[in-house]
Order: sequence, then structure tokens, then C-alpha cells
Amino acid sequence: MAKLSQDDLLAQFEEMTLIELSEFVKAFEEKFDVTAAAAVAAAPAGGAAGGAAEAVEEQDEFDVILTGAGDKKIQVIKVVRELTSLGLKEAKDLVDGAPKPVLEKVAKEAADKAAESLKAAGAAVEVK
Repeated sequence: MAKLSQDDLLAQFEEMTLIELSEFVKAFEEKFDVTAAAAVAAAPAGGAAGGAAEAVEEQDEFDVILTGAGDKKIQVIKVVRELTSLGLKEAKDLVDGAPKPVLEKVAKEAADKAAESLKAAGAAVEVK
């Protein structure tokens, strides 16, 4: 099997839904007997290098927040389901509970694409 570069891996993760990515992290933690939270907690202890890496991550991760459903609530629910792989009830609850995050800590391209889809469905969206 060919070894994947870091860029190839990131491209693959970028295409995954949040649920798929969460399942991957759980499987990774079990396979290698590690905890993702421990790696994050150790980053600030790394000194200046850890702080610099953390600052780069903040610029690369964006949250897509649904601020309002608009007039076409059903269309917005459909788009939320496509983006998150949530069930109908969960997607409806998310849309009804706006403002709520639809996607968290995603790449700029994925955040922009999701925001465009939601806006096309008639929703009010914020990318942070």
C-alpha cells in the first residue's frame, strides 16, 4: 500500500462528515491506545512552538453557524442533513434552535461551501 502524504490525508478528512470524522477519531484512539484530548492539552505546554502551531490551527478552522432558517425551513433542514448526516429530527431541532453551529472546526473551503449551500436554501449563516 502506498504511503499517503499529510496533504493527501487532510484532503481525505476534509471530505468526511463530522460523524465519520468522529468515528475515525474513536477508532484511531482505540487502535493506538491514545486520547485526542491529551494531545490538545499538551500543546500549550510545548512553549513557543506549541503556541505558534495553535495560532496556525485557529486560522485554518472555521465554524458554520446557522443564525436563522428563513422562509424555506424545509429546504434548510434538507441542506443541514446533507452537510451533517444528521437524522430528520436532529436536523429539524438544530434548525429550530438557531443560532446553532452546523459545522465546527472545518477548513475554510468546506465552511464556505456549506455556507453557500445554506444561503441558497434561504438560511441566514455566519462563518467564524
